[in-house]
Formats: sequence, structure tokens, C-alpha cells
Amino acid sequence: MIKKIAPFPDEKKILEFIRENPGRASKREITRAFQIKGEEKIKLKKILRKMARDGKLEKSTKSKLHAVGDLAAVLVVEINGIDQFGDLTAKPLNWELQEEPPKILMFAHDRRNKLVIGDQALVRLTPNQDKGEVGYVAKIIRKLEQKSSQVMGVFHADSDYNAFVEATDKKDRNKYLIDKNAWNGAKDGTLVLISTSQEPQKSRQVKTRSAKVLKCFGSVTDPKSISLIAIISQGIAIDFPDEVLRETEKSEEPVLGKRHDLRNIPLVTIDPSDARDHDDAIWAEMDPDPKNSGGCHIIIAIADVAHYVNPTSSLDKEAKKRGNSTYFPDRVIPMLPEILSNGLCSLHEGKDRYTMAVHIWFDNRGKKIRHKFVRALMSSHASLSYEEFQTAQNGKPSKRVLPIMDSVVFPLYQAYKILTKGRIHREPLELNVPEKKIILNKKGEVSSILNRESLPAHKLVEEFMIQANVAAAEELEKKQSQCMYRIHEQPSFDKLETLRQFMESIDVKFAKGQVVKPKLFNNLIRKVKGTPHENVISTIVLRTQMQAKYSVENYGHFGLSLSKYAHFTSPIRRYADVIVHRALIKALKLGDDGLNKNDTETLFETAEHISTTERNSMIAERNSTERYIAHYMSTKIDEEFNGKINGVVRAGLFISLTDTGGEGFVPISSLVGDYFHYDKDHQLLKGENSGITFQLGDTVTVKLREANPISGGLIFQVINEKLMTFKLRKSSGKNSRRPRNWKRK
Repeated sequence: MIKKIAPFPDEKKILEFIRENPGRASKREITRAFQIKGEEKIKLKKILRKMARDGKLEKSTKSKLHAVGDLAAVLVVEINGIDQFGDLTAKPLNWELQEEPPKILMFAHDRRNKLVIGDQALVRLTPNQDKGEVGYVAKIIRKLEQKSSQVMGVFHADSDYNAFVEATDKKDRNKYLIDKNAWNGAKDGTLVLISTSQEPQKSRQVKTRSAKVLKCFGSVTDPKSISLIAIISQGIAIDFPDEVLRETEKSEEPVLGKRHDLRNIPLVTIDPSDARDHDDAIWAEMDPDPKNSGGCHIIIAIADVAHYVNPTSSLDKEAKKRGNSTYFPDRVIPMLPEILSNGLCSLHEGKDRYTMAVHIWFDNRGKKIRHKFVRALMSSHASLSYEEFQTAQNGKPSKRVLPIMDSVVFPLYQAYKILTKGRIHREPLELNVPEKKIILNKKGEVSSILNRESLPAHKLVEEFMIQANVAAAEELEKKQSQCMYRIHEQPSFDKLETLRQFMESIDVKFAKGQVVKPKLFNNLIRKVKGTPHENVISTIVLRTQMQAKYSVENYGHFGLSLSKYAHFTSPIRRYADVIVHRALIKALKLGDDGLNKNDTETLFETAEHISTTERNSMIAERNSTERYIAHYMSTKIDEEFNGKINGVVRAGLFISLTDTGGEGFVPISSLVGDYFHYDKDHQLLKGENSGITFQLGDTVTVKLREANPISGGLIFQVINEKLMTFKLRKSSGKNSRRPRNWKRK
């Protein structure tokens, strides 16, 4: 029975009650516990709605509530790893927050635990009381029906026909045995896709199961295999169906017709130097209207993909299925066939192209006056790279840019200065998280890893795109039309508390109860600017944020500090933008190819689907980058590197290298000479006898011990003179291994 409490609760009390009653806390139980009656029930309902809107709680099952970041008492999990003690770890099957889910532990001694990585089970969770790395301990209710699963891996065989597959997923430590009748043409070192549905044979550290080879992809030593592993593992389609290609081939060259003619306006595209598709073109002028002295008029012209992609076509079905394009160092997997993505839709220099264009006028303070959407025909006057445009603005234009300095470059920067005033006023989140660019040689191998340079030209284009996206969302709301919003909710209470505790540990004030706005984080980053903690704080602030996603309901965009936002500017590579284009066409009566009945009825499902495909692409891109870096580092075993600790867990330290951006792990077992305790609140490991600490953000020197290009894993050893010279007192007899009487709490 739930204990009764009084008086009327605030948000903190409600969260405490929910956490103290996992799996039982519903609105009715909260009402009973706090003895809420009459009009106070309405007040409680409003508070619960606000807490859900603020990302503090959500429904588990039926009417039960749980705090965001906490898990329901009973849920389905997927086995995703084995820890250093041979116990299984799991993750919730459906987890939509940006941050990593709480770790779930399943003890190996549980008799019902006949699970291996990839299996799913219904479990009952108990919160781990010591608040360590393991968030929950799971008791298996039942294993869910085992379905045939597919695994990407490398085939290994000897002359006696003994064969097994090593998974490319570094969390998968299963050993997949392949019968000699199930090789399907695979040879030693072949990259393969296997199918497994057999019950596993268990050992303490490695679990084996039988499998058969479904498909071979060539030698794992081929540089192209690096991105291919990520593509296949995430289920990203490479080839387009024949029917889709046949439809695309029927696409016709643009003609003016009833469209606005923008071909005489010097619109230009500004993209990365290696860009193959060009979604957007921009132009600006100081507003000639004397009533808007000092203001500006800008045009953002976007590829009119909706003209070519009929809502009822196979092409549309395939584009929706893919959701977005996916980018790798060696290739692009486009959402649309190249005839469109790199051809008729791409705004190539000197080519007539269909566009959806928006005119926007701003006053001299950067405040928008009005906007107007049109369907137009344009011809790009120049396809520029960011570097080329920036060099011109810096006073060193190339020969081809020199003729358009007065008509294009200077007016764009004048307009950008005006728009910047508005940006400063709204104070969006300003993060400076280093991003790496992998450079490949002609053989497809990594030749170098560089920091991506952030130029004023990048910010100029970004601000123009943001204004176009805002205009699209505002126009659709004005017309009371359905919209595919791009939403970004504010950080959860738990994540903010974790951030606050860490800031206190490095003596940086971050008070409770502050109004949560982007400028709160900007001020925090300014406090540590120029200190050793600058980069790690930017990374932690990024991790604190929620995952942006698509939604038919508008919750605003926290990071951009905008109340309305939609994606309009990249329809060649994002299906969400195609939907927004169609919505505008219908709402503004710009043609008969706008949103149809099926688009409208399935908008919610579409938002969920394309949010998922976006996450899949992000995972694939990140995993492929990790593998490229591991391949590059594989020739540098036993070399020493400088890096920073960018994560601390009970099992060890995550390290980010300063030069390459490579990320790897230091197992706690390699910290010899002392027994290290994990302090989650302060994000550190501390030696019990030596007092030596390793804290998030610390600069360290590490030696590379292992580099696995197949999984992307890097294993380091910390080089620490104090730890190396420290001698443990003989009487303590302690080291970094698990003590004999150790019992997991």
C-alpha cells in the first residue's frame, strides 16, 4: 500500500514519489498519496502536463508514470554486451533520448539466463541502490521468442574446415560457429552476413552459437569494407529498385511555365568543396524601400524536389523508406537516385532548375518584417565552396569570384551582419565541439585526419537556412496547415543535475533552480573558456541536450531558441523537407502536387519513421568514422599520445585523442598498483591508497595497446609516473582486481 503524504506537492516531490514507487505511480495514486481533492486535481493535471512537456516524466505502460531517464518497472530489453565479470548487460528495446540509457545488468548465475547478445527478454527491474554505473538489475520474467537474427562479421577458417565468424560490433563477443556446409563460398578474411537462430553454448566470457553464411561482401582488407560494414549493419539500402530508376528516367528538363523567373538574380550555392548535391542557393540586397532604411531583402531558393517526386510513386515510397541520405568518407548513400540528387534537382552552376524560393525582409535590427514563398526557375551564377567564399570576403577573391564581389559577396555579408543582430537577441545554444574530417588517398585509405575548420561563411549560410526554416513553420501555422516540425526539447531534470554535480566538482558554480534557456549553457561555456576544461564542458553540455527529432506537434526548438521550426532547406537529402514543401504547396495553392490524403493521414507515423532513419544514419556515420580511425591507428601500436578523459565508468576511462580525435578505452584492470573506486557524482576514479584520481576532462598521456579496424575499438594504457612508482602497502594486499569477498550491490 502506498503511504499517504501531504500537503500539495511541487515538481520535486512528485518526482521523488514516482521514484519511490516504481511501476505503481499513476495520476490516481499521486492524488491518493497527497490527498488531493476538488479543484486541486485540475492543478495537479496541469503540473503533470508541464512536467511531461519539460521532459521530466513520461508514461510507462497504461497510466503509470516514470521520470524521464528512469525506466519502467517491467519492460522489454535487448542483450547488448558482456561485462568484465561475465555478466550480461542490456538496454531498453525502445530508447529515444539522446543520452545513453541506464545500464541494465543480468547476473550470469541466474538459471533462466540462457541469453546471448541480440536476444530479447521481458524483465522486472530493480534500481541499483549504490548509484554506480549499473543503473538497474534485471530479473528475467521470460525470454521472448527467438527469431533468426542477422550479424555482420569476418569469416575465419583453417585448413581443417573449422570456421567461425567474428562480429564487427565491438559489443558482440559471441563466437559464431559455421558448419562446413554453410560457408556459402566464404573464404578466410571474407566480410559476411550470417543468420543465427540456434540456442547458444555458454562459457564465462565467450558464448558460441551456430550460424550460416547468407552473403559474402569481399575481403575485409578492401578499404571500401569500412563503410560497407556500417551500411549493412544499420540496414541502409544501397541500390535503388528497378521500378524507381525507371520512374526517375522519365523526369524532364525544367521549363519556365507559370513560375517566377529568378534567372537574372545572381543566386549562388555555397557548399563543402567535395559536395555533389546542391540543395540551396542564396542572394541578398540592402532593402531599396526607404521605409526600411538599413534593412535587407534576402532570397533562399531551394531545390523543388516535390515537383519530381509524386506522392503516389514508387520513387516517393523509396525516398520515405530511406528517410535521408547517409554520408561516409568514401561514399554517399543518397535518398534519391543520382539522376535527381546529382542531376535535375541539384542547383548546378549555369543550369536552369526548379526551386521553392522564399523572399524575406528584415529591418536594421535583424527583426523579420515579412516573407513570401514562390515556385520559381533559377540558374546558379556560381557554385562556391565555403573556403572560396571566405577567402573572397577576406579580400583575396579568385578570378572567377572577382566579378561577383559587388553583386553577391558584399551584399550577403551585409545581410548576415543584420541577421546576426537578431541571432544575438534570441541567444541560441553556442557549442564549439571539435569535428574531425577524414581524408582518403586514391586507394581509399586514410591519409590524414583533420579538424573541420569553422568559418564565418559556414555561419552565414546556416543563418540564412534557419530563417528560411522558420518562415516555413510560421507560414504553415498561419495557414492552419499540418506541419512536420523539427523539435528539440529542453534537457531533462536528471541530466541537468548530473551536469551541476560535475561543475561543482571542478569548482564552477551552476546553481539549482535557474530558468533553463540556451544562454544558461552559453554562460557556463564562457566561464571555462581558455581553461583545460573548455572542450570537455562543451562535450558534456552537448550530451545534456535532448535528441532533436521530427514531430507533428510543435514543442519548439530549444537549441536554436525558436518557438517554431521546420526543415525546409534540404529536400534532396531529407524526406522531412519534402513533406514541408508539399504542405506549403497545398496551403499556398502553388500547384496540385501538395500534401495528399495519405500524406496527411500518415504524418505521425512518418515523423516517427524518419526520426528513426536519421538516428540509424548517425550511428552508421559515427561507426564508420571510428573504424577508419582505428585502421589509421593500427600501425601505431605502442606509440604514446596526448588525450583527454571524456568519459568515466566503473569499468574504466574513455579517452579522446587530441590530434586524431580517435576515441578508445582504458580498462580499470590496466590501472595497476592500486584499487580504484568509481565516484559517479564527481565523474572520477580514485585510488584507495594512492589518492591518485582520473577525472572527466583531465589531460592524460596514453599508450596504444590495441587497434581493431573491424570493430573500430581502441584500447589504451594510461602513462602515469605517480601510479607507476606508487607501491601498495603489503599489508593491504589490494589491487585493481575484484576483491575475493566482493559482492555487487
